[in-house]
Amino acid sequence: MTKLGRLYGLGIGPGDPELLTLKAHRILTTVPVIAYPSLENGKVLARAIVADFISPDQIEIPIPLPFSVQRSSQPYYDIGAEKIAEHLSEGRDVAVLCLGDPMLYGTFMYIFNRLSGRFAIEVIPGISSVMASAAMLGVPITYRNDVFTILPATLEADILRDRLSVADAAAIMKLGRHFAKVYQILQDLGLLQRALYIERATWKNQAIIPITEVDHNSVTYWSLILVPSHNLPK
Repeated sequence: MTKLGRLYGLGIGPGDPELLTLKAHRILTTVPVIAYPSLENGKVLARAIVADFISPDQIEIPIPLPFSVQRSSQPYYDIGAEKIAEHLSEGRDVAVLCLGDPMLYGTFMYIFNRLSGRFAIEVIPGISSVMASAAMLGVPITYRNDVFTILPATLEADILRDRLSVADAAAIMKLGRHFAKVYQILQDLGLLQRALYIERATWKNQAIIPITEVDHNSVTYWSLILVPSHNLPK
């Protein structure tokens, strides 16, 4: 009987290849099969980050995803999971590349949900864009008993407003076309002066822009607003 392969959820960090952990590097360079999400136009951000560590003899499984609010990604994850399962069933280990951390808004979670219970799975944590953004901005996020809230900008305005109104500190992710909505809420709550904007944290084209100077119509999905704690320790 063929021994089943092991599935790895590989956190590859926010964008800088040097932020890859030693463990992630070891697994990435030794597994026979790697899988990663890709846009339907062929753009593969996760693979591009670690391209220098991938060898020609490794089998690659691109998982095309629509990344569109009009179309569900779930059927694409179904197809990708079954392609991965074929290799695992034949005894080959597979590493799925995931930007940031696999278990924090990570694309790997959808593969994990489909294959857990069928195969052995090991998740390798990665540096999330939230933590990387704080480091790049040079600001502490929280002190002592502060409660830190992470919010997707895709939430309804009322929910965002309610959560931000009671947050000691917050990060707002997935901005893109939702930036104007978030900006208005921050302004209404008197948080705009504390809010910090960064896009593509740790990438070569990283940009830190005063939030009042951001062009509302050109905000990328790969951007984040950080509202650090105002409860400075004495």
